[in-house]
Amino acid sequence: MKACLLSRLSGTVLSRLAAITLVSGCSMLSSCASLPELNHPQTPNQTRQPEKQLPDYLSTQCADIWQQEEPSTLANPLYWLRGMECAQRLSPAEARTEAREWPALTWQDTFKRGILLSPAKITPVERRRYMQQLDMLATDIPLQVRSLFILWRDGERSQLKLSEERNRYSKLQQVTDEQLDELRQAQQRLSGELEVTTRKLETLSDIERQLSNRKPGSNYVPEAHSKDSQDTSDQSLQEIQP
Repeated sequence: MKACLLSRLSGTVLSRLAAITLVSGCSMLSSCASLPELNHPQTPNQTRQPEKQLPDYLSTQCADIWQQEEPSTLANPLYWLRGMECAQRLSPAEARTEAREWPALTWQDTFKRGILLSPAKITPVERRRYMQQLDMLATDIPLQVRSLFILWRDGERSQLKLSEERNRYSKLQQVTDEQLDELRQAQQRLSGELEVTTRKLETLSDIERQLSNRKPGSNYVPEAHSKDSQDTSDQSLQEIQP
């Protein structure tokens, strides 16, 4: 009978322990479920791509860059930066040929012409012409491109100012050269006159010396020598007369 009671008692205890364990397990599961998820580092395959990617104009061929006319492209400053880079690689003849392909008086065509002609060794008149056209169309330029355009325009104005300074220096150099030529000619003329005057002074000194020898009380001079001196003096006087 004791064994039966012990058996029942142990069964009751085990059943209660099982119930307690079950309840504890459920509470632990519920608490685990309520915990926030941990941020695990994503593998390369799990990296989320941006919904909108920027166009890669650096990989665009220079031969194709000018043909793009989509509004979204024209409003992208990266497109114009690529165009400026490609324009630097063209020869002056190639740049002029490409610029003639964009004759329209729109802001984008005028901007393309300016970018193409800027490094093409153009005259200040040509540079000023497309700068004036762009200034009239500046309000049509998209806001995204306007900052880049202002920087580019400032560079073009600096080029114009440099050309004007070079032109002014060239004119000043020309005037200076002409003045130097006049001074050289005047120096040569004065040198010639000085040489003539020096010869006349030397002749007068000789005449004065000869005349001083004729004074009374001077040393005896032979007749023939005196006659030769007289002839020489007369000739010298004729030479120095104007």
